Amino acid sequence: MLKLTKKADYGLIAMRHLTAVRPRSASAKEIADHYGLPAPVLAKILQTLVRGGYLTSEHGSNGGYRLSRAPEEITAFDIVRTIDGPIFLTSCFTENGDCEHHKKCSIRDPLRRIHEGIIALLTKMTMTELATDSDAASSVVPAALIGGASLTVLNRQ
Repeated sequence: MLKLTKKADYGLIAMRHLTAVRPRSASAKEIADHYGLPAPVLAKILQTLVRGGYLTSEHGSNGGYRLSRAPEEITAFDIVRTIDGPIFLTSCFTENGDCEHHKKCSIRDPLRRIHEGIIALLTKMTMTELATDSDAASSVVPAALIGGASLTVLNRQ
C-alpha cells in the first residue's frame, strides 16, 4: 500500500491551513488544536518547512507561521519531499536502482510509469489547489501518466 508518512500528512494539513488563513499567521498550537495533531511533532515539521524555504516564522505574542511564497508556487511534492526526502515507490527507483531481479523483472516499466504518475500528480497539486479542493473526495491520476491504468489518491482532512 502506498501511503504518506504521518509527518508528510501533518505537513500538508498545516500548509493547507496556512494557505486558507493567509495572510494571517497561525501558531503550531493553533493548527495542532484545530486538527487534533500532536503539537510537538507539528512544531518540528513546521521548522523543517521553514528551513526548506516554504514558511517563515514570526516571534512574539502574535507570532506563528505563514507561507513564505505564493501558494500557487508551492506543490504537494515540495512539501512531501522536504519532510520525507526522495519519494520512491519501490527499490527500483532509488538512486542506485539495483535489484537482484532487475534483469528478469516484468513489472519494472509499469511500476516506473505509476511512480512517474504519482510524482506528476504531487508536482501538479499546488497549495492553492489543495486549499480549495475541500469538497473533492479524490483526485485521479490521468491514465496516460501511468500507462493506461488510472490511480485514485484519497484526500484526507
